[in-house]
Amino acid sequence: MNALLTAASLLLLFLPLPSFASGDCAILLHGLGRSDGSMETMAERLGSAGFHVVNVDYPSTEYPIEALAGKAIAPTLDQCAGSTKVHFVTHSMGGILVRQYLSRVTIPNLGRVVMLGPPNQGSEVVDSLGDMPGFQLILGDAGLQLGTGKESVPNRLGPAGFEVGVIAGTRSINPVLSQIIPASDDGKVSVESTRLEGMSDHLEMPVTHVFMMQNDAVITQVIHFLRHGHFQRTESPAS
Repeated sequence: MNALLTAASLLLLFLPLPSFASGDCAILLHGLGRSDGSMETMAERLGSAGFHVVNVDYPSTEYPIEALAGKAIAPTLDQCAGSTKVHFVTHSMGGILVRQYLSRVTIPNLGRVVMLGPPNQGSEVVDSLGDMPGFQLILGDAGLQLGTGKESVPNRLGPAGFEVGVIAGTRSINPVLSQIIPASDDGKVSVESTRLEGMSDHLEMPVTHVFMMQNDAVITQVIHFLRHGHFQRTESPAS
């Protein structure tokens, strides 16, 4: 009998563990034309902070936003099975995918969302360059859906019905595109366009659109919001 118990115990050591994530899960969604590699630094820091991290790679230029939202998010939720809360951290268009998905589907254990440089009111860059030859070929149908018009996907989705913090960049390494964008911008999206009705907090930081998700100070703010529901500052969010 003892030999049988010992054999059974040894067998359990080699069996695959069940797909179960305890604690809080953080799903990362990259932006248009990028890959999960762009969120790798964020993933490592969130993992060190105690989150179960799922860094999603999705074909951002191959489908319209409505299709991308389901393809990127629905199967990923299975990897957060058993988690206390499911959070999202997004860059650029990744935030629009979350808004699209949550407009159709309820996640019972939804936690908090942090959006980095999201075109929540669309981008003037798309307005100006969307009709140029090659734009759709490079950025796909989803890219054309990110204009500032009333019928663009971001402007049809309405206010946030979930807890969300937005970080907007104020520095640009693309002076050509910044000439197209009014007022302060990150080289791709204006600060004003990142704002979303119903958001919990909004923070401007001296970072660029292209690299903000890899910035140490930005990542520190992301972790703080996921834990506390507001960004870390000396003054209150309202001020």
